[in-house]
This record gives sequence, C-alpha cells and structure tokens, in this order.
Amino acid sequence: MTEAIQPLGRSTFGDPANAGRVLSADEALGLLNSWVENERLRLHMKQVGAVMKAWALEREGLSEEEAHKWWLAGLLHDADWEKHPNDHCRIIVEELERRAIDPSIIHCIASHGPKHFGVEPETIMDKMIYVFDELSGFIHAAALVRPTRYEGMDVKSIQKKLKTPSFAAQVSRDDITDALARIDRPLEEIIEFVIGHQRDVA
Repeated sequence: MTEAIQPLGRSTFGDPANAGRVLSADEALGLLNSWVENERLRLHMKQVGAVMKAWALEREGLSEEEAHKWWLAGLLHDADWEKHPNDHCRIIVEELERRAIDPSIIHCIASHGPKHFGVEPETIMDKMIYVFDELSGFIHAAALVRPTRYEGMDVKSIQKKLKTPSFAAQVSRDDITDALARIDRPLEEIIEFVIGHQRDVA
C-alpha cells in the first residue's frame, strides 16, 4: 500500500436495512474479473476469500450463509487496488453500498488496513481479514521461491522469513503484529491455517 491512499473519513457503511443482502458467487467473481486484470492480485484475493471462509466454518462454527459473507469480504477486499490505488477501498465500498450489500461485509473490507483507511476492525470478521491479508500474501511469496511451492512448507520457515526484512519487504510486519494483537490466537496457528487452506486455490 502507498502513502497516497486517503483515509475513508467515516466508520459506518451501508444501510442496516440491507443486512443479509449478498452477492452470489457468480456476481462476486464477475465483479472480480471485470475490475481486476492482474492475475497475481486476483489469486491473492481468491486466497484471502478461501481462508476467510474456511476460518468462519472451522474455527467460528458459522453457517454456510454467514461464511459466504466472510468469503465475499476476502474476495473483494482489493477489488479497486489495481485501477484506483489512490482511492483504494473507497471505490469498492461505494460500489457495494450502491448494490445495497450487507453493511457487515462493507465494514469488513473498509477495516482491512486500519492505518491506511482509518477504520478500526470491530467484529471477528473484521479482525480476521486484517490478520489474513498480509500473512496470506507473505506466505504465497514464500511459496513462489520454493521448488515445491506449498508442498513441505512449515511454520518455522515462514517465521524465519518474517524476521528477514529484505524478504517480501513490501509486506508490513507492523500490520501483522498489530493484527495478531487483536485476536487471542498465536502466530503459529494462523500461519499453519493459511498454508493449509490457500495452497490449492487457483
């Protein structure tokens, strides 16, 4: 993320009357494919979406319906980054508001980078997208430099790379630390979960 990104300037999003209104999987993927041309960015968004949904189902015990909201937030969180870097988050937030989507999804997207967008993560969905965003990208970067990619990747190797500032230097270690401080889970658990649930996303 660049310093040119402007804070959103508000902390409430959408209309509470739209609670429960979501995009279908086809609609969400259609938006992704029409807004994002970069294949690596598309993959990152799909990976975060997959990890978010898996966490909702497996660790939070949520229904498929609720987990779909987590998937949507993860899938679309960077939808405007490629074409509107200076207005990142603002454009997708306004688009989802225009489409009358559930405010919890919009707030989750708006809170995935509190230092950049000025929106604090409130719900567990908000907090987990903040946790997963940077770590997902970091772990995928680590996979790309391994001959076997995700196969055989272990938690300790990722922890070691996190302590190497020159590796994936664009990934904010401060954001990762801040995100983890907001949840009652160890880094090792999160790394293991991400490795296991984004490795087969294409």
